[in-house]
Amino acid sequence: MIAVDRNKCIYCGGCVGICPVNAMTLEETIITINDSCIDCNLCVKFCPVGALEGSK
Repeated sequence: MIAVDRNKCIYCGGCVGICPVNAMTLEETIITINDSCIDCNLCVKFCPVGALEGSK
């Protein structure tokens, strides 16, 4: 599962847009990752500030 570092996140929404299974949502300053996440780590690679950490 993907973890969000809320101290680094700038809430740009890029991770939400890149997710191929629509597992992420953004509401103001809350990112939610649901059970449909397939741990592809695209969001981790896309995050411009390194606020996401995925499975290795």
